[in-house]
Amino acid sequence: MTVLRVTIALGVALYGLLWVIALNGATSLVGPLAVPLILGVIIALGVALLRFMGWPARKQHFRDRGDDAEP
Repeated sequence: MTVLRVTIALGVALYGLLWVIALNGATSLVGPLAVPLILGVIIALGVALLRFMGWPARKQHFRDRGDDAEP
């Protein structure tokens, strides 16, 4: 496994552990833990709406450092 996959797996495991703790009585954690879920749902619905309307996905524009230099 790559370092990125291990990091993602550990992050998801930690997030799940925090939800288990929150559901077992630490109710002060529910609000902050719900924020990433709500944002994820909002973003997913926005992307789904754009695809439903037939708008193409935005292309990423990257510029090299040398692009600003005049010839």
